[in-house]
Amino acid sequence: MRLVLVCIGRLKAGAERDLVARYLERARAAGRALGFTAVDMVELPESSARRAEDRMAEEGSAILAAAPAGASLLVLDPRGKNVSSEDFAHRLGRLRDGGTPALALVIGGADGLSEAVRARADLLLAYGAATFPHQLVRVMLAEQVYRAVTILAGHPYHRA
Repeated sequence: MRLVLVCIGRLKAGAERDLVARYLERARAAGRALGFTAVDMVELPESSARRAEDRMAEEGSAILAAAPAGASLLVLDPRGKNVSSEDFAHRLGRLRDGGTPALALVIGGADGLSEAVRARADLLLAYGAATFPHQLVRVMLAEQVYRAVTILAGHPYHRA
């Protein structure tokens, strides 16, 4: 199963970009033996539309177009469900074992997500009620992907 982070906006060079790259590379290396054929990131441009609704619609169309064919969508949304790292790992494992060809892990733009993306999502995931900068959310998601792969690989998990 292919894992793809689909993100609105581009991370500039710096600590956050380095962390995301490091976690994705670790997930790639550990995931190969577990049936994760790729762990990639797609960065989509932010919309320049004037109205927030139009920006969300344009970005939503780009997100849905960037998701691999047949992909399940896990979308970060503040109204989503909080899940533990272990639950997240088990969800990835069930999708992989069920033959899902790809999982798109989506981070929307500053204005939020279009209803089209939210409606297409197989899971809306939240990182709590606090607001985080998009750069840090991307690091957190990349880290959770890596952590999920290590949990599925049977590495000792310090909270288990």
